[in-house]
Amino acid sequence: MRVRVVRPDSLARIQEDPWVERKRRPYVRDGIAYVPVRDGYEAESVLPDRRPYSGRGFTMIGTIALLEGDEPTEEHVRQVKEWKNPTGILWVRARNGTLRLPDVRVVYGESSVVRHREMGISYWLDPSQVMFSRGNRQEKARMRGVVRKGERVADMFAGIGQFSLPLALAGANVHAMELNPVAYRYLCRNIEENGFSGQVTAECGDCRDLLFGWYDRIVMGHFDSPDMLSAAASHILPGGTIHLHTACEATPSVGEQYRESFVVEAIRRVKKVRPHTWHYVMDLRAT
Repeated sequence: MRVRVVRPDSLARIQEDPWVERKRRPYVRDGIAYVPVRDGYEAESVLPDRRPYSGRGFTMIGTIALLEGDEPTEEHVRQVKEWKNPTGILWVRARNGTLRLPDVRVVYGESSVVRHREMGISYWLDPSQVMFSRGNRQEKARMRGVVRKGERVADMFAGIGQFSLPLALAGANVHAMELNPVAYRYLCRNIEENGFSGQVTAECGDCRDLLFGWYDRIVMGHFDSPDMLSAAASHILPGGTIHLHTACEATPSVGEQYRESFVVEAIRRVKKVRPHTWHYVMDLRAT
């Protein structure tokens, strides 16, 4: 790969320069960015093409790599280090309790607060302290497309703002509720850093106690959501929509007691969470 060497902080400035080969991504390592050069333009160096990554699957949150499942071997860690050059590699052993607290072990480097970019939004978090699910990306993008400007939306399990901030970006006024005080602190920072202080109101506590008034839309992004549907049902406007997340083996259905109150408009399968169990989202329209 023919490249020119630049400072990483200049990547945004040069991306429209005629010599930049935009079909290939720049490679950044040790504070240096190697930018691919188009044919016909002079290059400073030639890097050998990297082999496609064929190691164990992992997720990048900012500059930190997350490995899940069985304990990683030294070879697994080495492969991730060579491919992504992360500042830390975490083995996520489990996510525990109602708060989904990550049980992690640092297997390389360190864990720290990082900035993770997704769909034009910056999220600050320490992945060893709070959960961030990249597997919900398609659902977050869909939500951003269905919300209407000016809607009043409740996010009952806001976390660090994974649904609240995309909804605000789409023009909604969001009431974001989070029980975990650590996640709540990151939520408040992410609201402020992204410039949504005028659109997102955050509160720390049990969402069942914090819901007030009427909402056009309610997001219930927790697998325990079916147990709390009655609280949401008391605050949704007629014609409004509840997006209820759950995890089960078979396609979910709304409980018998809600059959006259809601119409199931859609059921989506988001991702597999464990053997034979899938993450589903039901769109429930209030009648």
